[in-house]
Amino acid sequence: MSRSLAREPGGAPVAERDHEQIMRVLVVEDFEVLAAAIGTGLRREGMAVDVVLDGNDALEHLAVTRYDVVVLDRDLPGTHGDDVCRKLAAERSETRVLMLTAASTVKDRVDGLGLGADDYLPKPFDFAELTARIRALARRTSAPLPPTLESGDVTLDPSRRIAFRAGRRLDLSPKEFALLECLLASAGRVVSAEELLERVWDEQADPFTTAVKTTIRRLRAKLGDPPVIQTVREGGYQIGGA
Repeated sequence: MSRSLAREPGGAPVAERDHEQIMRVLVVEDFEVLAAAIGTGLRREGMAVDVVLDGNDALEHLAVTRYDVVVLDRDLPGTHGDDVCRKLAAERSETRVLMLTAASTVKDRVDGLGLGADDYLPKPFDFAELTARIRALARRTSAPLPPTLESGDVTLDPSRRIAFRAGRRLDLSPKEFALLECLLASAGRVVSAEELLERVWDEQADPFTTAVKTTIRRLRAKLGDPPVIQTVREGGYQIGGA
């Protein structure tokens, strides 16, 4: 698959940006209303988000799922947020920790970072800042990709959340966009339905759901002809394969 700096229809070059990876995020916050609001907002940003309300559930989720970032409240019931952070640090986990707390003194921030957190955000916070910090942390977990992804006449700019085919801007839902991004970023590798479900959806998705197949069908219709996404029998899906 060709990966290069794309141009807007009409020839204007796209300014270079860091590639925004598809992200799996765990939100750990015991105030249920706030936890739900964060989860909803991050999903609207195209992230796959799981939400738990205590430290014990957080550890259970972290033991079985690879997360790019965990948004971690410090004062949690069950296992304290500090202990969750210490455990991740002791295990040298690649999951980045963004710690949230109502305490906002310099000492509190220093203590939180000393536990192994990668970043620290006091409450109340601006949601745009939370999103920006999560994206910045996620970029540390994987090798950088180019600012735009291309295959043939399909171009996708993750930072601006826009995609084109042959100069025509595509009107994609968040899931369709994330699925197309995942396939383009795989550089011709066959991606299984299970992997797409894990990376693009979250734990609320039924493993027997037809969500992947349905979204692929809608995405193909929007991409138009000739077909871009190939189905590999008993394998999955790919774009730009041999």
